[in-house]
Amino acid sequence: MVSFDLTGKTALVTGAAYGIGFAIAEGLAGAGAKIAFNCRSQKNLDAALAAYAAKGIDAHGYIADVTGEEQVASLIAQIEEELGGVDILVNNAGIIKRVPMTDMTAAEFCQVVDIDLTGPFICAKAVIPGMIARGGGKIINICSMTSELGRETVSAYAAAKGGLKMLTRNIAAEYGKYNIQCNGIGPGYIATPQTAPLRERQPDGSMHPFDEFIRARTPADRWGEAEDLAGPAVFLASPASDFVNGHILYVDGGLLAYIGRQPAGE
Repeated sequence: MVSFDLTGKTALVTGAAYGIGFAIAEGLAGAGAKIAFNCRSQKNLDAALAAYAAKGIDAHGYIADVTGEEQVASLIAQIEEELGGVDILVNNAGIIKRVPMTDMTAAEFCQVVDIDLTGPFICAKAVIPGMIARGGGKIINICSMTSELGRETVSAYAAAKGGLKMLTRNIAAEYGKYNIQCNGIGPGYIATPQTAPLRERQPDGSMHPFDEFIRARTPADRWGEAEDLAGPAVFLASPASDFVNGHILYVDGGLLAYIGRQPAGE
């Protein structure tokens, strides 16, 4: 019988104070998992704990930076002591800098790569030994459509997410024999508070040009909601996906499959 039940499992969702990470953590909790997450600031941690409590979720929050090996090792040790070993790791923490490539400094480029690619490497490396000892585990990397497509001003982000796609496949190749499945989720354009200005109606009532652009490229004719990622995450975290490994599941409303809406009159 196919099971999506995560009862008794401990899930670490990095950067899950809000947005996509929060929605994924909420979905995993709904399937029975114990939730741990990290933040880099006490202010965000306190706000997130209150938000989880308002949803009836007993989440456990920790201060840790995913780019620091010692901090991550301490984080995993704390989680193991308080909740048990990490059975599910969701590498969600990430940033983006929208800067034309020739204007971006090497330091800015490296900052994005450190958080979006090196961070998942550090976190995965920290949990894999425990997963091997317990007989298996699930690692879910939050990739992006820029794992497949380039776009103006996001050279560092695209490089990091393309690297994360290949890290996902390599973890699957290297540790699949230990019953560890490592897969990725590639979100499409998601409606979050950060993207709200791009979806606002113009003073004349017309759509924002970027909103119109995204809808024209998306067969679903809408932006995704953070909650749209919860079901795929539960699937990839559960026994239902035990023979799925090294796969990137794009949750994009069909955008990557579509050339775009034909302009009127052509």
